Order: sequence, then C-alpha cells, then structure tokens
Amino acid sequence: MNALLVSALLGVLLLFGSVFVKNRSINYYIALVGSAVLFLLNVAELKGVQLFNLNAEGLFHFDRYALVLNGLILFAVFCYLLLSGRSIEKLGSGFTDYLVLLFFICAGMIMVTSYSSLLILFLGVEIISIPLYILTASDKKNLKSNEAALKYFLLGSFSTGLMLLGMALFYGARGNFAAVVSVDSTVLTSSLQLASILLLLFSMSFKVSVVPFHFWTPDVYDGAPTVFTSFMATVVKVALFGAFIRLFEDTFSMQFVKWQLWVAVLVVLTLFVGNFTAVFQQSVKRMLAYSSIAQAGFMLLAVYAINGAAKEGFLLYAISYSLATIGIFAVLSRMSDYTFEGFNGLGKKDPITAAALTIFFLSLAGIPLTGGFLAKLFMIKAALSFATWLGIIAVLMAVVSVYYYFKVIQSIYFKEPGESTPVAFPRSFSLLLLLIAALTICLGVYPEVIFSWLYF
Repeated sequence: MNALLVSALLGVLLLFGSVFVKNRSINYYIALVGSAVLFLLNVAELKGVQLFNLNAEGLFHFDRYALVLNGLILFAVFCYLLLSGRSIEKLGSGFTDYLVLLFFICAGMIMVTSYSSLLILFLGVEIISIPLYILTASDKKNLKSNEAALKYFLLGSFSTGLMLLGMALFYGARGNFAAVVSVDSTVLTSSLQLASILLLLFSMSFKVSVVPFHFWTPDVYDGAPTVFTSFMATVVKVALFGAFIRLFEDTFSMQFVKWQLWVAVLVVLTLFVGNFTAVFQQSVKRMLAYSSIAQAGFMLLAVYAINGAAKEGFLLYAISYSLATIGIFAVLSRMSDYTFEGFNGLGKKDPITAAALTIFFLSLAGIPLTGGFLAKLFMIKAALSFATWLGIIAVLMAVVSVYYYFKVIQSIYFKEPGESTPVAFPRSFSLLLLLIAALTICLGVYPEVIFSWLYF
C-alpha cells in the first residue's frame, strides 16, 4: 500500500508541479528519485513498516509474494529511468507529461499484482492500458506511431470487453467479485464459471501477448517509440503476468484440471510462433518484439504449473528478463539503424557497451551463468512436474532462440563496422549498462538474493 499511494501522489505532484517547474532536468531527477523512493517504500513494507493504515480488506492483499514482485518491478522501473529517461526528451515537449503517465502506470501495476477483488484487477488493467495508448502515440509526427496506437487502442478495448464479460459471468456464478478459491460444488460445476474462466484466460492472454492473441504485438512494439516499447515489453508485461498467476492460483485453482490443458496449448503455440517468426526478422527491434512473445511462452509456464518452482522461477524471470530487455532497448533508442547491420563492428568501436549487450543477449538466450538461464531452468522444472513433453518442447524452443540472439552478437564482434553504427555511447551510459549486465550475472550465480526476500 505504501508504494501504491505514493506512486499515484508522485504522478499528481509532477503533473501540477510541471506548471511551475519548466526545467526538464529537474523533473527528470524528481522522477528518478521518486522511483527509488517507491522501491525503498516497498522494501519497508516487506519489513513490516506501514506508512498508511487504510482498511482495504476485500480489495487488496499485499502478501509477501506480491510485495517481492512489486519490489522487482519498481527496481526495474528505476533502472529504466536511469538508462532511458533522457531518451524520452527526444519525443518533444511532453517530457514531464510522459513521466507522469509512467508513475500512474506504476500505480496500476501494483494494483494488478496485489488485488483481492476482480474489480481492482479491472481498474488496474485500465490504469495501465490507457496511459500506454497515449505513450504509444507520443511520436505524433510518425505515422507508424499513430497507427500502432490506434491498433493497440481498438484491440485493447476488445480484450477489455472480453474481460468484463468474463467478470460478469463470474459474478453470475458466485454472486461476488472476490478473488478467492470457491469450494462450493454448484460453483465448481457451473457452466457460467467455466465460461468466465475461458474469457478471463483469453483476455489476460491478449494483455501479455500470448499466441494466438499476439497479433497486435509486433506492429505496436515496432511502431511505438523505442523508449516506450522497452517499458511495455518488460515491467508492464511482468506485472500483468503477476496478475495472471494470482487469478488462476487464488481464484480458479479448484478448476485446475479444466483449464491446465488450455494453458499448455497456449504455451506451445506461443513458443513456436514467437521463436520461429523471430528467426526471419531483419530488424532487431521487430525481432525483439517476437522474442518478447516467445519469452511470454516461458512465463506462461508459471501459470500452467503454479507450484513452488514456477512461482520462484517467475520472480527470477521477471527481473532477469526486464533488466536485459531494458538494457538492449536503451541502446536501440540511441541508434538510428535498427537492422542487424547497425550493430556491425560495435565490439571494436565501443567494447564496454558491446560487452554489456552481449551479456543481455546471452541472458535472454538462457546461457549458463546468467539470470536468464536459471529462470528458464526453473520454468522447465515446473513444467516437467506435470508434463515431460511440454518441458522438452520448452528446451527445444530455447535452443532455437539462441540462433537469432547470436546473430546480433555475431554482428557486434565478427562484422566490419558500418557507417550507420554509432561511433561511441557516452561513457557514463556504457558503465551503467555494464553495471546492470553484471547484476544479471549475479542473479545467475546467486539467485538467493531474490529468494531470501521471499522467505526471510
């Protein structure tokens, strides 16, 4: 509750404060410090320190898992602003307004990971979605940005309609919106309940770009300004997956047998389509969009299994995937050429940035000694506890992903520099990238850094 209220308050203060404070640098540092404060407030709540004592029983449930996930999300937001905050300035005069929207999205993300009523889930999803429509269209002079925003808005509205219909059927079956396990035999066998499960499964699958509900993702991620694609593809996706897991663990666990096969089918489709389509992309940005779909397939394994290994693995996946993708997109946002040729010879021109990028791509590919390796290992272990065939498919798809990630590494180190390749990045930026890359390796060697917060 600490971080939720303060994030909304920071958004309001920045909104009205921008009337008096016109200096972009000051507003940027306020946002950066604000994101750090949100993380520290969340840590304080983990330690039992409550700044606000509001009676939100039946609406929110800030259990330890939700607080740890929120902490990881807020830390990733801090890293995002640290690496990409300055790139937002290039989008025109609305710099402070964009920062305001980011804080409102943070409030929405905390709501969807910590709800105990489906009404809060709906409000949280909309608080996330509406600012994202605006951020997607923030590059007003770019036709692709406007087209991406329109597609995102129309398809997002359709999925929201599915979600509302699912919640209406849920209310018809149970008589309330409480996200708790029901043991009532009439509810368990109700056709209304089964229909609500499917509708909520499909609508949440759309929000996290699971195949076959992914069709909006490549165009939106490619058309949106790169600096906001980074935000959408990482912390927003992780938060919505947190809601996904909470919904099917806390609400529909008694119908586990009825929906598990559906989720398994979605996992297989997502892994196949995401990985094999990424192989044929010529743009690194668009390749990362399909890669994001493939990564969603791995994260969906946490919903499929919902056991200890799956939930632990999801926490590790959330931070490893977010840090690596934020780092890669931070570099992309400073480049003009998004093709593989744009990375040619980067290892010679800027070895520090090249080393950091290599670590990020290795983590996304699931190479040992990186956080991404252990995260995928936990997910595969969770899948194997229910279906060996699904674990084998996940391993094979992880091998396929190595191909397109290594294409970028090949361009960085084994191709001659091209004219479009940037000469060098600012040294401070490169060192920050390397620091975050080092953290990614630490997560792969010592994952107890996260798990200790969960259990102690």
